[in-house]
Amino acid sequence: MKVLLKFLVFSILAVGMLVGCSQKESSSTNENSGGEKTEKSGPSGEILVLTNRTDIVDTVFKDYAAKFNEKYPDVKVNFEAITDYEGQVKIRMNSTEYGDALLIPNDVPVNELSNFFEPLGSVEELSGKYLHVDEDAFDGTSYGIPVTVNAQGVVYNKKVFEEAGVTEIPTTPEAFIEALKKVKENTDAIPYYTNYAAGWPLTQWEPNRLSIAGVEDYVNVQMPNMDDPFAEGKPHYILYKLMHDIAKEGLIEPDPLTTDWESSKEMMAKGEIASMILGSWAITQVQALAENQDDIGYMPFPYNHDGKLYSETSGDYKIGINKNSENIEAAKAWVDWFLNESNYAIENGGISPVIGDDFPTTLSSFQELGVELLSNSPAKEGEDGWIDAIDQEGEIGLFQPEFKQRIIESGIGNTKESFDDIMNDLNADWKAAREKVTNN
Repeated sequence: MKVLLKFLVFSILAVGMLVGCSQKESSSTNENSGGEKTEKSGPSGEILVLTNRTDIVDTVFKDYAAKFNEKYPDVKVNFEAITDYEGQVKIRMNSTEYGDALLIPNDVPVNELSNFFEPLGSVEELSGKYLHVDEDAFDGTSYGIPVTVNAQGVVYNKKVFEEAGVTEIPTTPEAFIEALKKVKENTDAIPYYTNYAAGWPLTQWEPNRLSIAGVEDYVNVQMPNMDDPFAEGKPHYILYKLMHDIAKEGLIEPDPLTTDWESSKEMMAKGEIASMILGSWAITQVQALAENQDDIGYMPFPYNHDGKLYSETSGDYKIGINKNSENIEAAKAWVDWFLNESNYAIENGGISPVIGDDFPTTLSSFQELGVELLSNSPAKEGEDGWIDAIDQEGEIGLFQPEFKQRIIESGIGNTKESFDDIMNDLNADWKAAREKVTNN
C-alpha cells in the first residue's frame, strides 16, 4: 500500500530525460546569409499530437507549443482535439495515420500495445522516474506514461451540500444516499448527475472498486482467478449497486438520455448539480467555471474499512508514440517536454507522474481525512494481461459505458431487468471468458 504522502518523499528527478529512451539528435544542413553551410542539431520535423482536451486545445496547448519551441525550435507541433476520443482514435488505428504522439485509448489490450506504439523503456527503469508506468506495459516494457495521475472519488459542490444540511462527508453508500436525499429535499440542485448520454463519464465509477476492496492486489491478482467478481458482497456489486440505487431513488437528472458533459460542469459550478463521480482530473475543470472556486470540493468514494478510507491512484490517459511515425525523435522530444516541463498535471488538479513533484492542493481534503492511496499491484508472473483479455473476450466493458447504462435504465424503470439480472449476466460472461483465457 502507498500512503498519501509517499509521493513526496522522493527527490525530484532531472528534467529532460525521456522515459528511458535516450534522445538521438538529428541534424540538417542550412545555408546562412553568407552562403556557408551550418549544422543545426536536435530533433526536427512536423508532428501531430492528438488530445481529448477540446476545451483548451486552442489556448493552453498553443502556449505549450510556443514554450516547447523555445527548446526545440525545429519541431512544428500541430494539435488535433477529438470529442469522441476513444471511438475516433480506435478507428484511425486501423491505419497508420493516428498522429505522432497521442493518448493511448483505454481499452487497447496490453498484449497488443507493441503493434501500435513505440517502446519507451523498461518498467523497471521508468519506475524510478514516473508513477504507473506498468499500466500500459507488457513483458516488462512500457509503451505509455500517464499525462497525470488521478485519485478517485466524488466531485461535489460544497455550498449545495451545506445548504442541504449535510454536515459530514458520507463514508458509506447508505450515508451518501441520505445526503443526496437531503439535497433533493432542501435545494433546487440535481443531487447526482450521471452524464448517461455522454457515456464515458459512467466509466469513471470503475476505478472506485479499489476503494471498496481496500487491497492493491484485487484487480490484477484476485479478479482473474475468480468466477464471480460481480457477486453480492464483492466490490463491483457494492459499487454498482450504489449507481442503481441512486437512479432508483430518483436522485439523478430528470432525463438522463439527454445529458451533456460540457454543460454539466457549468451546472455544477453554478450549484445546479450537487455531485458527480469523476477522477480528480475534473476538479479544476469545474473550479474554473465557478464564481467561487472554494465551492467545489472532492470527497473519497463513500465506503470505509473500520473507519479507514481508501482511494485508488492510477494513471490517466497515457501518452505514447505512434510506431509508424515518420518523426519519432521529434515525438519523443514532445513527450519528454510535456511530462517534465509543461506542468500539465498540477495545473489540472492531478498528481504529477514525475516522482518527487509537489502534491496538488486540490486533494488537500484527502490529507485532512487521512485517505490512504492505493495503486493496483502488477499481475502474477505468467498472468500478465489476463484482466484485459478476460474483459475483451467476455465483452464485459469494465471501462466501457454499456453495462452502466443498463444499470441506470433498470434503476429508472425503463427496462424490466433487475440489478441482480445484470450482475448475473456479467458473472456468466466473465466466467466463460476466464476459462478460455486462463485454460482453467
